[in-house]
Amino acid sequence: MQTATLYTHETVSLDGEHFADCEFRKCRLVYAGGEPPSFESCRFDACEWKLEGPAANTLGHLKAVWAAGAKPYVQGLIKEVTGAAR
Repeated sequence: MQTATLYTHETVSLDGEHFADCEFRKCRLVYAGGEPPSFESCRFDACEWKLEGPAANTLGHLKAVWAAGAKPYVQGLIKEVTGAAR
């Protein structure tokens, strides 16, 4: 677990990590599809979020499904992510 850490201009691998009270400034945050990270009371300033490997493949799949006409499926996932589906 990373606690009260300041990251500045770094590439940070997110898979399987737990961050609490951390601050990310102008970082590249990379998620590759492993165990999801968790964030508690963290702050983000001008960061780039990057998906790689299986995570990027999932995004590609969702784009293909959207383009094929299954927009309600993707919209349902977005509602699930944002909590709007409750």
